[in-house]
Amino acid sequence: MDVGYGAMRLRTREQAAAWIDEVGVALLYPNGDFVLPSLWEAMTGHQDMDWEAPETWKVWAWKDELPARRLACVGLHVARTSSLVSPALVGAVFALTADARAALEGLELELAEAAHEIGRPATRRELRLLVGADKRLGDRAINALQRKLVLTNAGVDTEGSGWGATLHDLLERRWKPKLRRLPSREDALAALATAVVRGAGEVSAADLSAALRVRRREATETLERLESQGAVGAISRDDLRLWTAASPRGSRARSRAAGSRSSPRRSP
Repeated sequence: MDVGYGAMRLRTREQAAAWIDEVGVALLYPNGDFVLPSLWEAMTGHQDMDWEAPETWKVWAWKDELPARRLACVGLHVARTSSLVSPALVGAVFALTADARAALEGLELELAEAAHEIGRPATRRELRLLVGADKRLGDRAINALQRKLVLTNAGVDTEGSGWGATLHDLLERRWKPKLRRLPSREDALAALATAVVRGAGEVSAADLSAALRVRRREATETLERLESQGAVGAISRDDLRLWTAASPRGSRARSRAAGSRSSPRRSP
């Protein structure tokens, strides 16, 4: 199914970086559980995944190249899968997880301290060895640290044989210039919600809650506040309240409700 990118279809890493700057928040590959656009769709113009296609591996390479050059912040930072955040919104996503970072303990704390002490990007294996963790528990803790925006992708280690290993760095170290003036939680949510609505075309409060991993009530309050400010519009479809981009973006705005993705999540 074509999603209407048309002339926007990406061919180079630089075009991918410019696209991420425009949409703000995106996924690496399509995921019907979330309204966020994906880098795969922006390259191919459709959602049908083909793991043998050359585009799949180009997107996979960009996953490492973009953060290595600080063209995008990449990791398990939004939704619950690999995602990309524009440099302009790094401070906003970082601000949302402040409480989680303040409560690190156990293996997560040990790994965060090890990443700090090593002073450079490191592979999962390096970090596990530094703290003496096995693969299962170590990788689970590293994933948790990515979701809390303690760790972020920083490129790929190509030394040795076989597949290159993703490098992880402290997000505060890698994106320090973008974190000097953090927004309040309210302002961070407003900026991210605006980007999500713009990229998806239409969203419900449940959609926003899932994309940003915030409570449904907080998502609703954010969308209503943006609506009152004229930053987004509101419509009703099948008794479901949806919010839309204030300025229509024509064919480049995708609508889940219109069929480009699965139907919007319904609030109880």
